[in-house]
Formats: sequence, structure tokens, C-alpha cells
Amino acid sequence: MQVEESIIQSKLGSVADVLPVLGKNTVQSPDSGAERLRGEHSLHIAEIKPLKICLLGYRSHPYGGGQGIYIKYLSKALVDAGHQVDVISGQPYPHVDPRVKLIKMPGMNLFEVGLGSIRPHHVKSMTNIIEWTSKLTGGFSEPYCFGRRASKYLKKNGHQYDLIHDNQCMSYGMLKIQKHLPLVTTLHHPITSDLKIAIDAADKWWEKLFILRWHSFLRMQKQVVKKLDNVVTVSMTSQQDIASSFGIDQRGINLVYNGINTEEFAPIPSVSRNPSRIMATASADQPLKGLRYLLMAFAHLLPRYPELELLVVGRPKPGGETEQLMQSLKIEKKVQFVSGISTQEMVRYYAEASIAVVPSIYEGFGLPAGEAMACEVPVISTNGGALPEVVGDAGIIVPTADAEAIATSIEELLNNPDKAQQLGKAGRARILEKFCWNVAADQMTNYYRQVLRNNGNS
Repeated sequence: MQVEESIIQSKLGSVADVLPVLGKNTVQSPDSGAERLRGEHSLHIAEIKPLKICLLGYRSHPYGGGQGIYIKYLSKALVDAGHQVDVISGQPYPHVDPRVKLIKMPGMNLFEVGLGSIRPHHVKSMTNIIEWTSKLTGGFSEPYCFGRRASKYLKKNGHQYDLIHDNQCMSYGMLKIQKHLPLVTTLHHPITSDLKIAIDAADKWWEKLFILRWHSFLRMQKQVVKKLDNVVTVSMTSQQDIASSFGIDQRGINLVYNGINTEEFAPIPSVSRNPSRIMATASADQPLKGLRYLLMAFAHLLPRYPELELLVVGRPKPGGETEQLMQSLKIEKKVQFVSGISTQEMVRYYAEASIAVVPSIYEGFGLPAGEAMACEVPVISTNGGALPEVVGDAGIIVPTADAEAIATSIEELLNNPDKAQQLGKAGRARILEKFCWNVAADQMTNYYRQVLRNNGNS
């Protein structure tokens, strides 16, 4: 018996070392000897068993919006950690690692192909009819319709997974899935923030009405989120805002920070920085992203620094507010927009930039800031949402909606290249230490196992 105990001890270490891994509910009684150790050993083996995980994304654009980026890198990090991962996504589809199985679940994709794309075979599906009718009346029903499709699919095929992980769909279909499968939901930030900022930025009553109609899916999400068993978010700011906006207990929202792929987003020593190039990643016509304040700051600096150029990763709406603002500021020839670019192209643009600006009014995490920092670009960021959590003291923080503060900070770095270089190096060091995806995957795996224990599946 003593020999057996020593073998188990050599495998596991002390009982005190094992307990934090197993969780507070693992050991129910203070039994002594090898029997207890054998029980803990079998539980430990269950804990390290690879999981079969299904990630859901109702829309997973590979370059913009953050949701497709989250799906791409979390799935890869989980596979790197030894798990099996499938991704079920609506259009646009994410780019995923070859080891990740992508199960395409197409909807009507009306926001890209338009209402005129409907064909006779579409009307055979009630879900398609709902999606088309909603778009016809100015609504956004993609989350609801994806939930219908996903719940139907998983009712037949969900048995092959240990756990389902929804990426911010929060539709009624997710509640159906939760009835028969362990479900985790990532909520990046409450869309109520987007709605308020969009309403405040609208000038005309009919614009406000259209915005309210488009955000009508929030009624569903507010109902669903209160019934979800396992909610996780990506920053302390989002944790607080979700609790406040949706009326749920903050203590029930788990926190796992996003990661940055520091292998892809990295400096390129062979590429020289353009001392006059400023770069930003922003959805051009979304008030939430605050691009207008960067454009105003840029226009303010041009008379003193005529060699400056601004590169924006994003696409403005033809004839929209962004184009109108650039024309009124007379800067359209000095601003370049690029969209649909690969990660490699994005990293090269960062390598060529001397300063990256994140002008957002609100960010639930702040991927553009983290990616720029990982590429050693000095970052100027607003204090919108969770951005200060990401940037910390490795960048310059300015107030939201303050063009003058952005201009002053840009000028400071233009005139002090040594400080800019120091911030660039400090930024990458911060991302490597706190925000890489292998850390996120480890934390998410621990959360998955906690959920499975609570469901009696471990």
C-alpha cells in the first residue's frame, strides 16, 4: 500500500497541489490513505482529458468586427492545447486553422447580397422567410435565424460534443440548445452601448427610428441572457457594463481576456517605418469607432505637418458621413482606406506605420490596440470601454471624442521618436505577458471544465 501511495504521489504531487486544479467541490470528505489518492488521480485524469468543443458564430467576418477574429484564434489556441474543435458559422465565414472543422451554416446573407437575391428555393424555409421579411422592414434577424438553424442541427448532432460555446448570438435557439447540452456564451460587450452611441450621433428623427428598428434584436438578447447558465466576457469593463445593461449579477459573469496572436502580429525588422504614416483600424461609418475625431485631429495637424498620411483599415460608405467629413475637411487626398486584406498585409501595414491610433468611443476589449502593440507600433488610444485595460501604461491614453487630445498626442510622438520607440517595445512586452492566446485558451479550458463539473459531465 505504501508503494502504491508513493507512486500516486510521484504522479500527482501533494494533495494540496492537486486541489486547486480539481476545484473546491472535488473532495467531499477527509478520507485518508491510498483510497483518497486513487480517487483524486482518476478525477485528475478526467480533468486533463481533451474536450470536444463546438464554437458557434452567427456571423464571423475574418477581418472586421472582432467576432470572426475571436473564433479564428480561440479555436486555434484550443486545438493547440489538445482539444478537438468544430466551428459552426453563418456568413461571412471565418478563416480557421486547418485542424479546425468549419461547418458552414449559410443564411441569406442579405446585408451583402441584398433583398433582390431571394429565389424560389429560399421560401421553402420558414427561417429564410423570417430573415428576408425582417431585412425588408429594416430589422436585423441574423442572430435569431442562426439560432433556429443551429439548434436544429445540434439536436441531431450535438451528442458528439462535450460542450457548445456560442459567440454572442444569444438567441432563443441558444436556450433550446442549453436544455440538452452544456452551453457557454461569450458576450463581448452589451450592444446597448452601440445603440446609445448610434442614436446620439443621428441627426434626423427617421434615422433614429431606423436605428431603433435595426437594434430590435436587443429585446430578444435581454430576455435570453438572463436565462443563460454560463456567461463569459472579455474585460472587466464589459463585465460591469453587461451586468448593468442586462440586469444580471456581475458575480455570475466569468472573465477571460481575449488574446492576440503574437506570432502573426509581430514586428518585421526588415520593413522600415514611414515616419509620416498614421494608421487606424476602424469601421468607418460606425459612430462607436470614433473615426471622425481622428479625421478632425489629422486635419488639424496637416498645416504644420503636410507630409503626414493616414491609412485606415476599413471601408467608408459611398457618400456617407465619413466621406462627407473628409471632403469638408479637404483631406480626402491624404487618407487611404484599405479593406478585405489578409493578416499578413495588416501586419506589414503596422510595420510601416509610425503611430497607431484607436479613436473608439467604446470597446469591449480592443483588438486593434492589442494587435498594434504586438507589432511594436506606439499606440494612442482613447479611454473608451476596456481600452485602458489593454493599453495600460504602454501607450498614450486620451479622452473619448476629443480630437484636440488626439492631435496633441500625435504631435508629441512625431517630435519625440525615442519615446515612440520606447512605447512600441513596452506595448509588445505587455501583450506577450498578459494577452496571448495560449493564456486565454488555458483560462477558457478551466472554465469549460468548471461548467462540465456543474453539469455533472466531468
